[in-house]
Amino acid sequence: MSDLSQPLHRTTENQVAAPQLTVMTVNIHKGFTTFNRRFILPELRDAVRKVGADLVFMQEVLGMHDAHGKKYEDWPEGGQYEFLADSIWPQFAYGRNMVYPKGHHGNAVMSKFPIVHYQNHDVSIAGPEKRGLLHCVLQVPNFPHQVHAICVHLGLAEAHRQQQLDLLCQITRTEVPQDAPLIVAGDFNDWRRRANDILLREAGLREIFVAAYGEPAKTFPAIFPVLSLDRIYVRNCSVHLPVVLPRRPWSHLSDHAPLVAEIHL
Repeated sequence: MSDLSQPLHRTTENQVAAPQLTVMTVNIHKGFTTFNRRFILPELRDAVRKVGADLVFMQEVLGMHDAHGKKYEDWPEGGQYEFLADSIWPQFAYGRNMVYPKGHHGNAVMSKFPIVHYQNHDVSIAGPEKRGLLHCVLQVPNFPHQVHAICVHLGLAEAHRQQQLDLLCQITRTEVPQDAPLIVAGDFNDWRRRANDILLREAGLREIFVAAYGEPAKTFPAIFPVLSLDRIYVRNCSVHLPVVLPRRPWSHLSDHAPLVAEIHL
């Protein structure tokens, strides 16, 4: 496993450079500003495009909502993930978590590389909160291994998160080859910072901001972040310069500050 804190090595003329991909994770809050005051999905799409990420992990993505479609003139005809992907990300996957009479929402992954398989795992615990883990398998050109990506949105209750983390670890053991590159990102709601030790011990996953800077990034609320809710974990990868995207324009576009990193396979 690569040590994230170590500098990247230069390749010689006889070596093949490891593929690199830019990864982004963001909770899009169903395309609305904080407290649902305004619909801003088109602005959000422009901002995500400017980041230029190859792989985007998204949480709280609306797949359908009949009432919103009738109320807002610029509401997309398909799912929000299709509108956001548009012509930039030819591959996308959606995992429906929460279903209600007017629609449904969940996690989504947008990719510039082929998604050869995906599966949404329902990790909801008894009660009204519905959560999921969207596991995608990617084929990166000129790379011998398939790349595994898991988009995460965990529960608000500590006891629920503990069970969901156990399920996540189980998935990494049963569905992901031990030598395959693995990227796990999303909204962990882990304000007590207990996930890092569990995921490192049970799944060999390293949180990239902890490895690079000594502590997880503060992402919530985006306008003045004090809680470290959003994370990116990796296994069998190295990472270069993970960053929290600036408040402008992101504090206007989401209640979570997005995270971005360059992943070296």
